[in-house]
Amino acid sequence: MAEDELVSEAPSRVSFDLTTRPWIPVQQLDGTQTELSLHEVFTQADGLRRIVGDLPTQEFALLRLLLALAHDALDGPRDIEHWSDLWADDNCFAPVPAYLAQHRDRFDLLHPVTPFFQVADLRTARDEVFSLNRIVADVPNGEPFFSSRQPAVDRLGFAEAARWIVHTHAYDTSGIKTGVDGDDRAKNGKVYPLGVGWTGTLGGVFAEGSTLRETLLLNLIAADTTGLRFDPDDRPAWRREPSGPGVHGARHPSGVRDLYTWQTRRLRLHFDADGAYGVVLGYGDPLTAHNMHTHEPMTAWRRSPAQEKKRGESLVYLPREHDPARAAWRGLAALIVNRTESTQGSEAAQGLRPGVLEWVARLVTEGELPRGFLIRARVIGPLYGTQQSVIDEIADDRLALAVRLLHQQDRAYAQQAIDAVSDAEGAVTALGDLATDLARASGIESEALRGTARDLGFAALDGPYRTWLHDLAQADDPYEQRKVWQRDAHRLITRLGEQQLAQAGAAAWEGRTIEAKKGSLWLNSALADQWFRSRLNKALSYPYSGRETGSGPALGSDSCAAKEHA
Repeated sequence: MAEDELVSEAPSRVSFDLTTRPWIPVQQLDGTQTELSLHEVFTQADGLRRIVGDLPTQEFALLRLLLALAHDALDGPRDIEHWSDLWADDNCFAPVPAYLAQHRDRFDLLHPVTPFFQVADLRTARDEVFSLNRIVADVPNGEPFFSSRQPAVDRLGFAEAARWIVHTHAYDTSGIKTGVDGDDRAKNGKVYPLGVGWTGTLGGVFAEGSTLRETLLLNLIAADTTGLRFDPDDRPAWRREPSGPGVHGARHPSGVRDLYTWQTRRLRLHFDADGAYGVVLGYGDPLTAHNMHTHEPMTAWRRSPAQEKKRGESLVYLPREHDPARAAWRGLAALIVNRTESTQGSEAAQGLRPGVLEWVARLVTEGELPRGFLIRARVIGPLYGTQQSVIDEIADDRLALAVRLLHQQDRAYAQQAIDAVSDAEGAVTALGDLATDLARASGIESEALRGTARDLGFAALDGPYRTWLHDLAQADDPYEQRKVWQRDAHRLITRLGEQQLAQAGAAAWEGRTIEAKKGSLWLNSALADQWFRSRLNKALSYPYSGRETGSGPALGSDSCAAKEHA
């Protein structure tokens, strides 16, 4: 049977059963890729590396779908003991096949009454059918993004269409949408912007293990977890009444099963025997991001004084979004600082690490995971542009962490890891200052050179920091290991500084008079070099103090005095 061939159950009944038909792209342990059904994903999870997805955001959306399914099929984990039993049981997902068979109709992409994640008979007032561009994120309306289908998506096979439906609920863009028949929010046939899909508001974070089975279990948070809300009636979308057009009453998610399958859109595929050729898409159930930290575990949170003032509330947390230009290790503190450490006196915490990493911290603190156990903190999130109507970029990074860094009794290791990021920031700032000083010495006024130098600095430190962080948990003394990092960073940034000096040219070597805090002075590349080495030594706590390195001036040298005149 061809991949997207329809299964005919009766002359008037066609089906594409997601429980038995391959549609989820996965990577096997040997690196090869294939597509599996929901049934196969769970029965083969221990032999799979990860979900692949057409985009990183699709991988995250599909993972959340699988987690909702696992939570519901296993009815848990109820507590840490239940989770421990699952972790120890190689056949822990054995209940899933029977669960899928029980709810099979709700996983039929083409069901006439309850099509998967769709609304049967959804229509506009004029019975319009729109291009599939509206749900395929790599061809947004306007400029193509990651596009291999320019200029339009004419057709999708049913497997790919199912993936994009899951992705649409999670990450659909905002903007004016055509009103669907029965949606009271429609004005003159349009619904005005109501925000992006729920997952698109997050700086997505999850714990990635060595296999898909480990990944699913590491993110399967027990219902007795402090700080997260799990109502007794928590259910995924396929165990609720099918959604109709518009929104029917405001409600909050009842738990992660509900939240991971939240229906932020209303849509309906139009298809024939060869696949999907069009879609109707409208807004669904809105969800406000503020103070959702007690429901959503797969993002870090930041306190927002501006929103507190605007809303007249004493405490407002918002998701901490990702910057695609900023590597994950540079935001390490948001991932590993616990709530107590981010609290200043009696003040509420300024930030909250992701609930899923709080959960992993609990697993290691209570001895369910060994301290040397290695996870990858995976971060995925979109950057929307033009009033959230398009996706401009996608952040996708992973950071290898020994769970020891999350252990409540091993906070010295976590603190040294965070402080090492500050070391890197300081060193790169010194490199950027050098670029600025060399430009001034040459008679150039440009901040672009500073930005370029900083980018080069962070790029040079990226791989070494990740390696150092990987090895940190095995070190006997985290403070001594921090000094190792400072020396490595000093060497790498010094080398980049020397390259800048060599490329500065004759104008910088000759120099010019500039105005400084304490009058005018003659700035040339030699003085810029002295300032740079002094700043770098200070940023990295003088890592070669007392050593013969030849890499920079010692404490008390003339460069420190020269800096005072700048």
